[in-house]
Amino acid sequence: MTPEREIWDAGLQSERTRLAWVRTAVALATGGLGAAGLSLRHGLPVPAVVMFALAALCGAVLLIRTGARFRRVQEALHGGKPLNPGLDVLFAWLGTMCVVAGAIIFVLAIR
Repeated sequence: MTPEREIWDAGLQSERTRLAWVRTAVALATGGLGAAGLSLRHGLPVPAVVMFALAALCGAVLLIRTGARFRRVQEALHGGKPLNPGLDVLFAWLGTMCVVAGAIIFVLAIR
C-alpha cells in the first residue's frame, strides 16, 4: 500500500469532522442562549447569565468559522500537511468552561 492510501480514506473524514464541529458549535450556542434566558427569567446572579452568554458567543464564532476550518482541513489532508486546529479549539474549550462556570454559579445560587 502506498503512503497516500494509508493516510487517505475515501470515507469523508473532513466532512465528518465538519459535522462534529457544527454539532459542538450549535450545542454551545443554543444551550448557552437557553441557559442565559432561563437564568434571567428566574433572577439568578448576573455572573451566571454572563457565563452562559459567553458560551453562546463562543458557539456562534465556531459556527461562523466552519467554512474556513473545512477548507483548511481539506488543504491539509490533500496536501499532506499537519492539521492545525488554531483558535477553534480555544473557542470550544472556552465555551465549555463558561458552561461549567455558569452551571456552578447556578447550583450555588439555588441552594
